[in-house]
Amino acid sequence: MLTDPTPQEADDSAERYRQDGAIVLRGVFDAWIEPLRAGVDALMASPSPLERTVRPADGSAPFFQDLCNWQRIPEFEDFVFNSPAAEIAARLMGSRTARFFHDHVLVKQPGGSTVTPWHQDQPYYFVEGRQSVSFWIPLDPVSRDVVMECIKGSHRWGKGFRPMRFDGTRLYADDDFEVMPDIEAMRPTLDIAGWDMQPGDAIAFNFSTVHGAPANQSPRARRVFSARWVGDDAVFARRAGRTSPPFPDLSFEDGAPFDAPIFPVVYRS
Repeated sequence: MLTDPTPQEADDSAERYRQDGAIVLRGVFDAWIEPLRAGVDALMASPSPLERTVRPADGSAPFFQDLCNWQRIPEFEDFVFNSPAAEIAARLMGSRTARFFHDHVLVKQPGGSTVTPWHQDQPYYFVEGRQSVSFWIPLDPVSRDVVMECIKGSHRWGKGFRPMRFDGTRLYADDDFEVMPDIEAMRPTLDIAGWDMQPGDAIAFNFSTVHGAPANQSPRARRVFSARWVGDDAVFARRAGRTSPPFPDLSFEDGAPFDAPIFPVVYRS
């Protein structure tokens, strides 16, 4: 799928996305890599209160994360409103609209030992809906052995898996989500996708797609900007505790339309 796909290419990508729950898009954000790199540099120099760096006990390189910074990092705001991301998101979701949910920066420094465990994003969020997409956009070349992996079709399993913190504790003290099965033991029976990627490429995946990522044992940093979108069917969802990311100042009814100024509609067909 190119930045300006033909109607058939766009339809084919949308169909594969809805079936697989994860696809790779080549070169769609080429023009945005340098601005996003500058934004990540600015963010790492001045993290937000939501910054959550993982510092491995073995002393290996840290894993930097920060969320919800598009309103204070100009390069991120520019991407949200002026890149093709919103229109591509709407096409993939089969939605008339694309509403921005939040941004997430993930930087695995070279030689780090932190593994991103298998998980779904949906249970961490206070939003529900089938129309959702995250763009995982690497700002550095990423080889197949370092890239995020997605289990094709897992968004259609009809299951919600328990959200866990990196320290192995539950995000919510009491919930009714299922425990994630042993994906590594099941690997031979699953269709697990991963790709060699270049800056400008993106993985598009559904909030309910099961995914994870290995440690970065490569000689270069793995800088990623992730932009997350929801479609027409998005509604607020009450969870059993503080969600990730948290939005403590928002008040909403369970099942109400997902509509608040902090989540702008960027594209409307």
